[in-house]
Order: sequence, then structure tokens, then C-alpha cells
Amino acid sequence: MATTSSSSSAAPVTPAASTTSLAQVEALTKRYGSSRGIDDVTFSIGDGEVFGFLGPNGAGKTTTIRTLMGLLRPTSGRASVGGLDSWTQATEVKRLVGYLPGEFSFDPGLTGAQILTYLANLRGGVDQSYLIGLVERLELDPSKKFREYSRGNKQKVGLAQAFMGKPRLLILDEPTSGLDPLNQQEFYKLVAETRADGRSVFLSSHILPEVEHTCDRVGIIREGRLVKVGGVGELKDLRQRVLEAQFSGPAEAAWFSGLPGVVSVTTDEPNTARVTLTGDMADALRVAVEHGALNVATHEPSLEDIFLRFYEPVSEPVA
Repeated sequence: MATTSSSSSAAPVTPAASTTSLAQVEALTKRYGSSRGIDDVTFSIGDGEVFGFLGPNGAGKTTTIRTLMGLLRPTSGRASVGGLDSWTQATEVKRLVGYLPGEFSFDPGLTGAQILTYLANLRGGVDQSYLIGLVERLELDPSKKFREYSRGNKQKVGLAQAFMGKPRLLILDEPTSGLDPLNQQEFYKLVAETRADGRSVFLSSHILPEVEHTCDRVGIIREGRLVKVGGVGELKDLRQRVLEAQFSGPAEAAWFSGLPGVVSVTTDEPNTARVTLTGDMADALRVAVEHGALNVATHEPSLEDIFLRFYEPVSEPVA
């Protein structure tokens, strides 16, 4: 590798900004004619924060990223990085950002080393020892031509070029796509090191364990609209819990109906009541004991269960 010089649905959601916000998205809207893009999206990314952006394909994640990067002009609203407007100051914004698009491609005839050297020179040079370390940690063979790489190895080239400049903000669209489990773990370490260095990561994904593992806060986007922003722990607190109680005789739904936090009660299984509730389950446990429950079990839904709750169809699509 050549040597270069070193350099360094609901109502619109308006989350509380971090003490120091590196990136701001304010009432951001992008429409493609009559097709839905994103609508009135607002969030911030703080210095040293890993912000996860959750949503299935087509929810608006990539449109939000491209608008934040200055690759798309917003229909209305504003995006900024480091106080710079993403559209009118797009060149300056790109100097602050390391970007991995959802589909990373390059000249198929160039080797991985040539691609990384070219992109490093565009950045004005990067720390070569750090870049070489990235290549080794990701187990990338830089001597191969891009056309010879597997999907996972192409992704490694994309990750290396995003991280190599040690940017203030990393914007990563589906970053672990195609990576094997060992490389995924190495990616998680790189994200943790970036956070520890006081730099920020905006990570778009539909892989919930990935977001749960790496992120400080999470935004959930549904059909172009941001429906929730909060810490990963806060989202878990919103989940519905399930209490299953087994009795010696028939269980009755009426025992639990009307208790605080109870969402539904089913008695489909013999002598078993299945109670779905939010918040404290003390009252439901008390009632189960009063009626002679032989066994009581509780189930904690995963982040995926919470995620799916936000994906019931909205009544009005974004214009």
C-alpha cells in the first residue's frame, strides 16, 4: 500500500438534544414526487455517542443518511454536521465524516490497496499505521482486485475506508452486511474505540442485536416517520411483559381483567392464564397467588419484540 502523509406516525418526535450535538436533523422531509421518502424527521447525535437508526428496508433510513451527507437536497427542514449545513456546505461536511453506503462498490480492476490509497489521498492523507492495523484486524487481503472480493470482503474495504481517517462522525449504512461473526465482533470493537475516542457513530441497521450491542440511543423509523427515540434501556422499559400462571383447575380471564397495566388475558391453554401487561406486574402476581397458582413464569420480550410493535401499519402514508 502506498504511503501518504498523516492528518487527522405518531406526532413528530423531538428528542432532547445531547449536551453537545455533533449532528442535527431538524424537521427533515424528502419527497420523491408522489412517492414517500421521509417526513418531519428530527433527532441529534452527540459527541462521543453511538446512535442507532432502526427500520426495515424501505423505512427511510438510507434517504435520511443521504440527506445528512448532502447527497440529497431536502424538500424541507435542515440537516447539519459540526454546525455546517449538509446541503449548502456539503464539501466541508464530508471532511468531518467517514461514510459507508449500503452498497459499497468501486472500480473492479483496482486492488483493495489501490482503492484505499486513492481514497486516503482524497482525504489529504491518513495515518498509515492505523490503516494497516484496520486491514489486519478485518483480515482483508489488499492485494486482490475488487472484482475478486466476496460480498464480505468488499464490505471490509468499505469499513476500512470509512474508519481510516478517524473522522468526527462515522455514518454507516448496514455496516455488518456480509461479515462473518468474527469480523462482526471486530467491528463492534472498532465502534467502541471510536466512542472512547470522543468521536461519534450513526449506525443504520435492521439487525436488532447489533444495535443493542453497540448503541447508546436508538431511533426507530417507520414508513418515513420517526416514531421513537430513546436509550436502548428506555425502549426495553416500554415493552409489554407476559405472565403465565398455571392452576389446578380452569383459569378465568376475569381474575386479571381490569388490573392496572393489563393489556390482554387469554386462557386458551388448559388451566393456564396468559396475561400481557405493561409496567409493574405486582397486582397480577398477587391475583395469581390468591387463586392458588401452582406455577408462575414471566417472559421478557426482546428488543425485536419492541421493534415489531412499532411496525403496525400507519393509517396515512407519507405523501
